[in-house]
Amino acid sequence: MPVTDFLIRNAKLYGNEVALIELNPEEKDTRRTTWKESELIEPTRSEVYRREITWEVFNEKANRFANMLMSRGIKKGDKVAIIMYNCLEWLPIYFGILKTGAIAVPFNFRYDADEILYCVELAEVDVILFGPEFIGRIETHAEKLMNGRLLIYVGDNCPNFAESYRELVADCSSKEPDVKITEEDFGAIYFSSGTTGFPKAILHKHQSLTQAAEMEQKHHGQGRDDIFLCIPPLYHTGAKFHWMGSLVAGSKAVLLKGAKPATILSAVSDERCTIVWLLVPWAQDILDAFDRGDLNPADYHLSQWRLMHIGAQPVPPSLIKRWKEYFPDHQYDTNYGLSESTGPGCVHLGVENIHKVGAIGIPGYRWQCKIVDENGVEVKKGDVGELIVKGPGVMTCYYNNEEATRECLKDGWLYTGDMAMLDEDDFIFLVDRKKDVIVSGGENIYPVQIEDFLRKNDKIKDVAVIGLPDRRLGEITAAIIEVKEGMSLTKEEVETFSLDLPRYKRPKEIIFDEIPRNATGKIEKPVLRKRYGADNLVAKENQA
Repeated sequence: MPVTDFLIRNAKLYGNEVALIELNPEEKDTRRTTWKESELIEPTRSEVYRREITWEVFNEKANRFANMLMSRGIKKGDKVAIIMYNCLEWLPIYFGILKTGAIAVPFNFRYDADEILYCVELAEVDVILFGPEFIGRIETHAEKLMNGRLLIYVGDNCPNFAESYRELVADCSSKEPDVKITEEDFGAIYFSSGTTGFPKAILHKHQSLTQAAEMEQKHHGQGRDDIFLCIPPLYHTGAKFHWMGSLVAGSKAVLLKGAKPATILSAVSDERCTIVWLLVPWAQDILDAFDRGDLNPADYHLSQWRLMHIGAQPVPPSLIKRWKEYFPDHQYDTNYGLSESTGPGCVHLGVENIHKVGAIGIPGYRWQCKIVDENGVEVKKGDVGELIVKGPGVMTCYYNNEEATRECLKDGWLYTGDMAMLDEDDFIFLVDRKKDVIVSGGENIYPVQIEDFLRKNDKIKDVAVIGLPDRRLGEITAAIIEVKEGMSLTKEEVETFSLDLPRYKRPKEIIFDEIPRNATGKIEKPVLRKRYGADNLVAKENQA
């Protein structure tokens, strides 16, 4: 069944129960805290910005938006883009798009004006919804974006080149749209992270969305009493599809703005959250704050918190060991996935397998996995190859890019570009991105292995290993290290610490700097390569 059926069911069964809470502890506000149809309720507290909607209102708002779109000629197969920060309107808009049979196209809110125009044209978008933070970027190419498209503004003080979302939906029917949707219909386009250039458009059927939702609930056992804390941006498959476990369960979720340790812990405490998905930097920041004595777990109501899970990047085992020292009763899971596989979960550790921390895990619910060589032949256990996956969440194609689709999809298998190995217990260990492998003197070096080792140093907050050009060896390893706040670390100390590594894996260059990460927590290695790589070295030689 299409994922929209879960929302319809929840509205019928749990209509008066809270579905979503928007929480921004960093912004004081005296407006409404509860949002009901045609009614604003005065806040009971004014210290934070907080709104909530019930399942019934969630569904009604989705229906109003769907019926508005249909009144403007939007039909099955059309594309509707969303360029907004997390807010209470985001998910009702997303589901409203799905209910028309149109294709939802979430945009990364970090896109600049040129990237927005590029993605709009690549995905052949018909409608663009945008929030107040994006007025300038939309206005830059407003004339081109308005060409045959409807621009809808979600917020106060609508610019003159767009139409107001509030005014458009105000008088629209809240009845279910008369549109038949099947799992074979196209449902969404997501974009690749674009770390090697402009993003690719990833087309998914409704089957992928339903698979992701049901898989999330299967993996983490969301029940009616669970409360999920959602911090990452909803445009990303990770945040949205982890939330969809709550959709399947009919349980509450909190959309939190802000990722500071105190902000996260206060939200868990005040809203009695039971499940939290964190990115590695956020988990590290929480632990560092505990270690420094800046925060004390005893000052918060955390006993109901049962599960912490992490995805979007390899997780250092040392991080989870530290986490369990503070939270010994927590369940833990690692989730691996790609936007091409509808986000996280095609491989996951499993809460019962915490003894295997360091692995990304085993095939997820309804997924198959293999590790193959360059000819597509399965390698033996212990050997490194490319991870490929197959299941009901695999993308249909890269939209308008047949060549890239052929390279990535072969006989129903999705080639992930990630290098991995299988251990004796059939657990998958991620070694590195195929394109990130460093070849030094003919030897393959996998940066993740070095990064995991260096993170064991108590003074290191974050680290990224990249290859730098070398005339003799082709490439040498460089470790960019971010030191923990209030601590000092020298190159000599890092070199001494690295003596436990095989000689060929020891970093040849050590650079102290901040580690850039994107909105989903992935290290932006292209940024570091540009900063310290070939172009940088050539410039230095020219100056000399």
